[in-house]
Amino acid sequence: MDAKHPFARLEPARIVAAVESLGLWLPGEPFALNSYENRVYLIHDEERRRWVVKFYRPERWSDEQIQEEHTFLAELKDAGVAVAAPWQDEAGRTLHHAEGFRFALFPQLPGQAPELENPAHLFALGELIGATHAVGERSAFVHRGRMDLDGMVLEARERVLSGSWLDRQQRRAYERVAGLLHDALQPHAWSMEQTIRVHGDCHIGNILGRDDAFALVDFDDCLTAPAIQDLWMLLTAQHDAEWQMQLSEVMEGYEQHRDFDRKELALIEPLRTLRLMRHSAWLVARWQDPAFPPAFPWLADAGYWDGHIRMLEQQRQVLDKAPRWLA
Repeated sequence: MDAKHPFARLEPARIVAAVESLGLWLPGEPFALNSYENRVYLIHDEERRRWVVKFYRPERWSDEQIQEEHTFLAELKDAGVAVAAPWQDEAGRTLHHAEGFRFALFPQLPGQAPELENPAHLFALGELIGATHAVGERSAFVHRGRMDLDGMVLEARERVLSGSWLDRQQRRAYERVAGLLHDALQPHAWSMEQTIRVHGDCHIGNILGRDDAFALVDFDDCLTAPAIQDLWMLLTAQHDAEWQMQLSEVMEGYEQHRDFDRKELALIEPLRTLRLMRHSAWLVARWQDPAFPPAFPWLADAGYWDGHIRMLEQQRQVLDKAPRWLA
C-alpha cells in the first residue's frame, strides 16, 4: 500500500495495540475482512470471544456523525432488533481513538446472506427492517446526512466528469444521459415528512443469519431517507409474478411492526438510478486509496464506461415508463 495513504499505517501490530488499549488481550493477529470504505478486521480475545474492529476512514465522518450511528444501534438493540451494537468501555464510550485513527469494536454476528427467492427469508427480512424503521421514526438524526435525490445525482455527475476517465465521445454521451436522468428524477423528489432514520445500504451483504433469523450489520451509511431505501434492493426478481411474491412477503413481514406507504414503490427506479450513478462516482473518488485499483481494475477500462453509459440510458428509458407495479 502507498505509504502516503492513512490506512498504510494500519499494520497488524498497530491494530492489536489499539484494541489492547481498551483492556482486551489478543492472542492472535487480526484477519482482514472484505471492506473498502473503512478497514475492518476479525479478532478474538483471550476469552475466545470474536469481535469485528472497524477503523473509520479518516475525514469521512465527524465524531458526532459516528456517535449518531452508535446511538441508533444502541436504540435498536434496546428495542430487541437484531443488530451488532458497538462495545462500550467503563465510561460508556463506543468511539475510540489511537494514533490518529478512530475505531469501534462490535461483536461478530455469524451467519450467511439470505436467499431472496426464499419466501420465509423475505418475510423475516421485512420483519427485521420494519422493526428497524419502527425505532428509526421515533426521533431524528441531527448530524447524519439526508438522502437528497437532486444533490446526490449532481454530485455523482460532477465527480465522474471532473477526472480524465472518459474519452471525448464518452464524455459527451455521459453528460447527455446524466442531464436527462437529472431532469427525469425531478418529479420524484420527496418531502422531509416522508423520511425517517434508515440503515441506508441494505443489500444482502449487510444482512447475516441462518434459517429465518437475520441481523443487520454495518450502519456506516445510515441516514435520513424514505423507508423504501432499505427495501428496494431485496426485490430482485425479473418476472412480475416472482417480483410480486417478493414484495408480498417483504411487506407482510414489514407491517408486523410498521405501516408502509405503497406510494413509495414509485421511488424504486429513481433510487436504483441514484445508486448506479453514485457507485461509479464512489469508485472514482476512492481511486487514490491503493486498495481500490487491484480490486476494481476494470474502472480504468474504456469498456466499463461504455457499459455504464448504456446502463444509464436503459435506466432513463425505465424512468419514462409507468412503474409496472403501479400500472
